[in-house]
Amino acid sequence: MDIKAFLKLLNKYKWLLVLVPAAAAVITFFLVKNLPKEYSSEAQIATGLVDQSKQVVAAGNQNADFFKINQQFSNIIERMKMRKIMSILSYNLMLHDLENPKDPFTPYSKKLDSLDNTQRQEVIQLFKEKLQTKRVITIADNKGKYKLYDMLGSMGYNKEDIEKKLSIYRPDNSDFINVDYVSQSPKLSAFLVNTLSVEFINNYGVDVNTNQNNSIELLDSLLKKKEAGMNQKNAALKEFKMKNGVLNLDKQSEIVYTQISQNEERKAQAIREIQSNQNAIIDIDAKLRGRDTFSGGNSTVDNKEIVNLKNQLKIANDAYIDGNFKVSEKKKMDSLSRIIDRLSSRISDDNVTNPQASRQGLVQQKLALETAVSQAKGSIRSIDNELAMLKAKYNTMVPFDAGIQNFERDAELATKDYMASLDSYNQTRTEQNIALKLQLAQIGLEGSALPSKGIMYVALSGISSFFVCFAGIVVLFLLDNNIRDARQLEAATKSRVLGSLNYMNNADLSMRNIWNDNKNNPEYTAYRDLVRSLRFEISNTFEKDNTKILGVTSLTDKEGKSFISSSLAYAFAMIGKKVLLVGGETEVVKSNSKELALRQDFETFLVKRQIQTEDLITVLNKNDNNSSLLEMQNAKNLKAGFEVLREEFDVIIIDVNSLRDVNIAKEWLLFTENNIAVFESGKPIADQDKELIDYIKERPGFIGWVLNKIVLHKIK
Repeated sequence: MDIKAFLKLLNKYKWLLVLVPAAAAVITFFLVKNLPKEYSSEAQIATGLVDQSKQVVAAGNQNADFFKINQQFSNIIERMKMRKIMSILSYNLMLHDLENPKDPFTPYSKKLDSLDNTQRQEVIQLFKEKLQTKRVITIADNKGKYKLYDMLGSMGYNKEDIEKKLSIYRPDNSDFINVDYVSQSPKLSAFLVNTLSVEFINNYGVDVNTNQNNSIELLDSLLKKKEAGMNQKNAALKEFKMKNGVLNLDKQSEIVYTQISQNEERKAQAIREIQSNQNAIIDIDAKLRGRDTFSGGNSTVDNKEIVNLKNQLKIANDAYIDGNFKVSEKKKMDSLSRIIDRLSSRISDDNVTNPQASRQGLVQQKLALETAVSQAKGSIRSIDNELAMLKAKYNTMVPFDAGIQNFERDAELATKDYMASLDSYNQTRTEQNIALKLQLAQIGLEGSALPSKGIMYVALSGISSFFVCFAGIVVLFLLDNNIRDARQLEAATKSRVLGSLNYMNNADLSMRNIWNDNKNNPEYTAYRDLVRSLRFEISNTFEKDNTKILGVTSLTDKEGKSFISSSLAYAFAMIGKKVLLVGGETEVVKSNSKELALRQDFETFLVKRQIQTEDLITVLNKNDNNSSLLEMQNAKNLKAGFEVLREEFDVIIIDVNSLRDVNIAKEWLLFTENNIAVFESGKPIADQDKELIDYIKERPGFIGWVLNKIVLHKIK
């Protein structure tokens, strides 16, 4: 965006930006200066949703759910705007005005003013009936004797009219809901907000209580069904246990299984003891076989007696086990064991110095180990008997397990279902007792008149009209694609702009008048200076590239390229250059004689190869029929002809056809060495011109653009 160009456009329309807002403000002032006064009244409803002092919060649930609270406030506000509540409010307003004809809130409309006393009483009765039944008023109420719906609308008491100046909101995340109304009567404003608040609180409480009672009745019925189902399942479980003699199958089976595990561990321990003692006996036998046999008189007898006693001990041990561990058998075993110990001790004492003492010790150890083995084997038989009994008892419990599990599962599910229903029922009862209780915290009071909004309306009209005008100028600027200065042309064509030439209003234009101006015409002076600047740029290119032939073209006709061609020819002649102008304007004056240059045809020169040169400027006419050069001569001959002209003149300027005549322009551009393109200021670049711009830019020797017909004060 060209900021400078936009600022220029703003400066052009500055009076529009000043006058239109001023006029709008003045008109608005006269329209609003007699606005009636307005009065506001505000009532506040306390909800208890945020005030913790009004809540019973369960332990562990102290965090407030702000999203839920905001949703509850939104629901309350929307319920206040429901047609049912608004209809109740409308009925109260109408009844007030109808019952107080001398002091109504609003002057009677034509519909009410036309009623006589009897009719008014009938209408009052109809509105009281609707208020009592709390029916919503609709357009269907116009079908009766009186058009009640239209009466409300005529007084401005219908829902749509009330909501225009009614504001219901929650201020700053507080616990309150504000009800604000603005009207032309302070009494009306106070009556409306108070009536709306009170009626809503009453209706809200009734609705909430009704809904909660319905919920409790439903939950109570459901709870009784759940309780009956639970009792039925528990009774079935109890009957099954009593029928099968099972008090606590899980506990009993657990105890039996524990006893089985303990006895199996005892049996394993006994087996390990037998194996270890038998291995010890084998080792002792190996040691005894390795010693000499010694037979002492008394020792042998004692040993035989010990063997005999051990046999008796074994018999007694078996009798003790088989006799279910009788005490008498136990005593007999203990007596035999003491006798064996005494005999063993005596043999040991008798053989203190006897070489066979060690052998006797081994024998004694062997006897002791054999006794232990016998006892362990006896205990294994006892353990096996007990295991058999326990396993039989455990196996009798298995058939009842599947059945009792089904009964217990059904009873457990029924109990859980009942407890969930009981929790819901208790929660609902609790919520009913501590339910949301709306209260009118502050009643609406009659207040003084509000500050006039006239100044605000005036300021708003002025500001809005200013921005409308400003937006219009912005749109005009954005939609304006016309090229007006060199920067825009350079940006649009993405190529160099050599210079700009100003527009001249004089209808009698000639090179003589421009260059010999003695009256200091600013247009002529500026034009001469700009042409000189353009001549300087072209001369630098000629010297740099050692060229002489300049082609002057344009995108379309009548952009001033012919006049510029003649102006350049005159400008080069002023610095002593011998110039040939092919085409151009007809009134080109010789620089020294002040006379018109003779005109010759370019086609004649191509045929005769003769030209009559003037002092500094020679003009060759072009064929007005725009005939093709290549149709008159072939390219080789044309190039030869231009070589003749190069030798004769210092500068050759060709007024090439516009690029719209693309076939003719292309032929002339074949023989030019440098080219410039003229663009008229204030014209847009059309889509079809973009291809022509690309074409001329790609031509060898293209120097740049010349912006023509610029208004004098825009030239930079």
